[in-house]
This record gives sequence, structure tokens and C-alpha cells, in this order.
Amino acid sequence: MTQRFDCSDPSARSAGIDAAVAALGRGELVVLPTDTVYGVGANAFDPAAVAGLLAAKGRGRHKPSPVLVGSKEALGDLVADLPETAEELIGTFWPGGLTLVLRHRPSLSWDLGETGGTVAVRMPDHPLVLDLLAAAGPMAVSSANLTDRPSPEDCDAAFRMLGDSVAVYLDGGRTAGPVSSSIVDLTGDAPVLVREGVLSAERLATVVPGLIVR
Repeated sequence: MTQRFDCSDPSARSAGIDAAVAALGRGELVVLPTDTVYGVGANAFDPAAVAGLLAAKGRGRHKPSPVLVGSKEALGDLVADLPETAEELIGTFWPGGLTLVLRHRPSLSWDLGETGGTVAVRMPDHPLVLDLLAAAGPMAVSSANLTDRPSPEDCDAAFRMLGDSVAVYLDGGRTAGPVSSSIVDLTGDAPVLVREGVLSAERLATVVPGLIVR
């Protein structure tokens, strides 16, 4: 049975986070607001749950799910070697609208899709999500839309697309969307801007002068 919580009410917010943590532990999906658009999330370390996330969106494994973390320390559990460029970008733009593509630890027992040993990871700038991540740990999170449909900026839009495939909806009001995070790939010899989003290429280049714009 799908549950929805109005997180503008403190008691409902607390109950919603508890319900979301429980749902994630059961391998179910949760819809949550971020600092860009609404996302749909699963336990990053539950392959069946991540597969369910991709299926709910109508998305193939060739488009793996990004991962949200609640702190830089949590990132350290996912990535063995953090490049100096990543340190600089994180220090300037986290929490916020920057996703970094990094090599994940080979020992991790997860399956986010066809990642080629990489992970797209971000620390969002949204207090509700950060509280959820602190309680639940890293989450596989993608925009809460059906593939090729607009990313939702409110909980109602997410529900219209995903419906009962999601166990818990955390309604945090309208988000800042519709622009998604910027994505910088740090797995090669030089940093590459894969997607220009809320952070422009010019702004990112002030921190990483050698940034390549794809």
C-alpha cells in the first residue's frame, strides 16, 4: 500500500522518513524531493530494488542509476581513490547540483546497471533528503519520471507517472527544477563535462581550468 507524507508538517516529516527507511529496507521504492527535481530512490546495495527502480521508469540497464550520498565521508565508502580534481569540485559545489562520475570500489556488492565500474554520485542540497540519507545510507536515485517524460517538480506529478510502483512518497513541496544537476566525468585523463545543468561550464571551469566540454 502506497503511503504519502506531507513533510511540511514536522510530525509527518519524521514519520515519513521512518516509513521511507523501512520501505528501502524491504527493497521498495521511495519518491523524494531534491534540490533540482523529484527523484525515485532505492537501496543502492539491493540489486533487485535497483532493477525495480529502472523497471518503474521504463529504463534499461544501459542507463544506470546515479547514487546520492549524505556526506563526503559516505563517498569515501564507495570510491577507493578520490582525484584531487574531485576534492576541489566537492569543496566548492557540494552539497549542490554537481554529479561526479568516479571509479567505485571493486569490492562493492551492488548492481546499478551497466556502469563499467563507475558510479555517478552526488550530495544534494536539500535538508529532507540529507536526513533520509543519514538514516538510510547511500541511495540509487533517478528522476521520478517515466522515460522520455518531463522530470517532476512536485509530488503530484511524480505520483501521476509512478503511482503504486512506489511505496512511500515524501512530499516536500515544489522543487527548484526543472534543470538537473551538471555531470562531470573524472574517470579519464582529463575532466569531461558530460551534461551542463544547474552549474554552467564557465562556472565549473573556474575550479577546473582543464575541463573538457563534450
